[in-house]
This record gives sequence, C-alpha cells and structure tokens, in this order.
Amino acid sequence: MARELRDITADPALALLSVSQMAAADAAAMAGGIAGTRLMAAAGNAVFEAMVNRFPPQPTIVLAGPGNNGGDAYVVAEKLRRADWPVTLAALTPPATLKGDAAWAAAQFKGPVTVATGQGDLAGHTLVVDGLFGAGLARPLDGVARALVEAINRSNLDCIGIDVPSGVDGDSGQVLGAAPACRLSVTFFRPKPGHLLLPGRALCGELVVADIGIPAPTLDAIRPMAFRNGPGLWRRAWPTAGVSDHKYTRGAVLVVAGAGMTGAARLAAAAARRIGAGLLSIAAPDATTAAVLRAAEPGVIVRETKLGDQLGDGRLRGVLLGPGGGATHSLRENVLAALSTGVPTVLDADALTVFADEPQALFNAISGPCLLTPHEGEFERIFKEINNIRNKLDKVRKAAEKARATVLLKGADTVIADPSGMAVINDNAPPSLATAGSGDVLAGFAIGLIAQGLTPLAAASAAAWVHGVSARSGPQWLIAEDLVTGSAHTPL
Repeated sequence: MARELRDITADPALALLSVSQMAAADAAAMAGGIAGTRLMAAAGNAVFEAMVNRFPPQPTIVLAGPGNNGGDAYVVAEKLRRADWPVTLAALTPPATLKGDAAWAAAQFKGPVTVATGQGDLAGHTLVVDGLFGAGLARPLDGVARALVEAINRSNLDCIGIDVPSGVDGDSGQVLGAAPACRLSVTFFRPKPGHLLLPGRALCGELVVADIGIPAPTLDAIRPMAFRNGPGLWRRAWPTAGVSDHKYTRGAVLVVAGAGMTGAARLAAAAARRIGAGLLSIAAPDATTAAVLRAAEPGVIVRETKLGDQLGDGRLRGVLLGPGGGATHSLRENVLAALSTGVPTVLDADALTVFADEPQALFNAISGPCLLTPHEGEFERIFKEINNIRNKLDKVRKAAEKARATVLLKGADTVIADPSGMAVINDNAPPSLATAGSGDVLAGFAIGLIAQGLTPLAAASAAAWVHGVSARSGPQWLIAEDLVTGSAHTPL
C-alpha cells in the first residue's frame, strides 16, 4: 500500500512574500551593496513604464505619502514631468519632513509640490497615482488620506497603485478603513498574499510584478512558505503514463455515495476518472441507489457490499466521502472506517458537517494522507475556535495544523495549506464556478490525483488550478459537467 508521494516544488517564480519577508529582501539587497536609492529609482521607473504603456498622457495627480511608498511616488512624478505629462504632485506631508531614501527621491522632483488637504485635490485630473501607503500599513486610513481615497472612488477615477492600493493589508488582503479601486497595481520582486486574497485582489486591478534589481538568490535565505498556484509548483508531480501501466498502477479510487443526491457522487467519479484514475468504484448504500448509479456511466463499478469489505482491498489508492452523502450517522461511521485504514482520503461536504458537534473526533481519526475541502460554512462548523482569524492564509494554516491534514478552503481566493505551514493561493477561479456540483468535481479531481501518487497538497493545488482553467475555457453559463469535459483539454 505504502508508496512515495510526489509533492509540490517550491518554485521561486511563484513565491509570495509577506510584508516582513519583502522588507527582509530589501534589507538583504542593500546589505549586498545595492543602494536603497537605486531600488527606489527602479521601483518608480517600473510604475512609470507600466502606466505609460497602458494610459495616454492626461492630467495626472501623484499622491505621495510620508514613507518609502511616497518616495516611489516622487520618482514617478519626476519621470512623468520629464515625459511632458501634465502632472501634479500632492503630498500628505511637506517634502522637508521626509527621511532616508524618500527624502532623496523628493529632492529629485523638480516640479511644484502641494500639500494635500483632502478637499478638491483631485479636481481637473483624470488619472491618479496612489503612493500614499504601501503594503505594510498597520492601521486604518484616516484623515486626509482617507478623504483622498474616498474621493478617488466617488469620482470613479482611473487609479494606479504603487505596491498595493493604499489601505489594503499586504498580508491578508483586508481593507483597513478604505482603499481605492485601482485599474493597475505595480509591485516589486514578488507579489504578496494580499494581492491574491479578497477583497484586496479585487481592488488591485491588473497586477504587474516588476524586477527592481533584488538578486533572485535572496529568496534562498527567506525560504518562502506561500506560493501562487500554477503548474510550476506541481508539474514534476503530475502523473505520466508508462508503457507498463495498468488500471491499478494508475490508481484505484472508491467514492462513497449517499442515498439521496446521487449526482454528486457521479460528478466526483467522472472527475476522478477524467483526471487519470485507472479504476473507479462507487460504494452504494442500498440496492435502489445502486440501480440509479448503474444506469449512469458504464465505466464505473457500483458495489453494494459493506464498505469495510471494499476498504480492505489492498489495491485501493484513494477514498472520497461526502459529495451527496447526507449528514447521517452512517456517513460518520464510514468516514471513521476509511480513516482507520490509512488509505489516502478526501473529505468533502457532508463528511465534514457530520463532525460539527465533535470535530476533534475527526482530527484524532486521521492516520494517513488526508485532504479536507470545506467551503466557508463547513469550515466554520469544524474550526469554530479559529474562524475569527481575518487573514485567510493564517486561518487555513492554523486549521491544517489543528487537523493534521491538508485543508483546501474553497472560494474565489482558494487557500490550501498542509500541517507544515506550506500554503498555496489559487486565484484563477472565475465567477462561473458558482454552480451546483462544481465542488464535487473539484473533490473528484483531487482524489484522482492523490490516487496517482500526489501528496494531498500537490493534488489539491493541481486540482484547483485545473478546475479554474476548465471553467475559464467553458461556456458562459457553465454547469458542473462542463468542468469534467473541459479538464480533458487543459494545457499544462
């Protein structure tokens, strides 16, 4: 039964850095001999290049804050002035109050500086460069800064965010008081979790990640533990067919069906088969349910025997419980039986809900590779004591540690984490996935990949990405069946 599982690869190109890790990267670059002023000049130039490639010259106001984000803004303003753009610079504080690299940047700007009041500063301008505060803001926007942000949104002005839209927490994506809705955000070296997590992601607009000269090996010392999802993370783990493969080497999967919503088990089974599982069986709770299931896909084996008998098959490589299972005592017992075998298991939907009154019983029973795939409501039921954590990344990491399992918290900003703290944020899910059965397909993809030798983290990451790509290539009014069909044509 035991075999080596293939995990994700920590792809540096997909690394996400927390605010403190990005500060460490800046510090390491400067300790290595790269002047802070050089980094600031490169950052400002990157913002300038990104905006002039997307917007024509027009009356532009650059808003500069009191820190390094404001310093970047001064660089942008000077670049615009030299390019003969009609540009105004409005600062939260007089240039003379700035220190360090920001003071240097302010001295390079040769145009007039006005001190913003929050009243009428934006009048006559059609484009805004937001350099008020960066990703490390620790308190809600207030005063003049908040008035400026609210005026940007009220006037629906095109806005360009330096690093992040001011007011967006770089670690969590949460809005601190207020934040502008940007058309474009330009960040540096690597994105931050807040660029991908909602609501921050929705406020960033198009995200550009610019190289400002921080050496790539800087990441080696930082050792990031969060990544943006993409094939670079799990391509090496992706299953490939060998000439000697047969249905069992490709992975035998058991889906446990409920007596009611049989379509959920069918969708999950079809997804597991389409993603490459070699043999798919469905455990039916009774003869009537079995008859319904047998009338469906001919390539699926339907069994009415006791679940324990099927779990004893040493060739079994994965079990999925929950889709359409019904929140019953029987499902609870089936979950505990499956977990006791150590066979890799995915628990979704009702398989989680049945432990709402005693979640620790579920966590104590986990003895092998296991993936939990809750949506927000199911997460709240089994992780009550940590549900008040606002940072979704921190929340899922804590849940994975508590459950001693990999956790995939579904949503437009799906977060996946394993007990080690390694985490992946998936941001390719389109709104069309808001359709019945799409979660069953995701669970099917995941168990199909786990059965082929991927760790739960790698399988969940790959499944979430394929799920999103399949939806993006599908029809406008997507149904869950389209996801199964579309996955067959997903390029890696």
